[in-house]
Amino acid sequence: MSACLSHLTNVSEVDQAILTEDGRVLILRFGADWDPTCKAMDELLHSISDTIKNFAVIYLVDNIQVPEFNRIYELYDPCTIMFFYRSKHIVVNRSNSSSRKSIWAVEDKQEMIDIVETVYRDTRKGRESTMSLKDFTSKYKF
Repeated sequence: MSACLSHLTNVSEVDQAILTEDGRVLILRFGADWDPTCKAMDELLHSISDTIKNFAVIYLVDNIQVPEFNRIYELYDPCTIMFFYRSKHIVVNRSNSSSRKSIWAVEDKQEMIDIVETVYRDTRKGRESTMSLKDFTSKYKF
């Protein structure tokens, strides 16, 4: 499914997407297309892309091909979702913690739509952080 979503292949393209997307939420998926978690997330993102196209845009970034953001955004996980709005990174608060990035792989289409809608609604009000509707922190126990 990643072939159906737009890829940003260098630092300049990623920077331009962050700086120029003004009226919609920018969703960046960092990870490798071959990774199973990324494949699942790409399928989900593709399935909601038409539903959210009026208030969000999705791009994929291969963090092996474009490694410059790994250190900047501390991208250590195989699949990372980040949100931006009007050139600002949006912090997604989950339960009692906050995260600069969203590292979970959402499996439900409606959950992801709800997250994106919440980010859009809160950022339009001027907030640089938003509260996730669901607590994802206990999903994966280590």
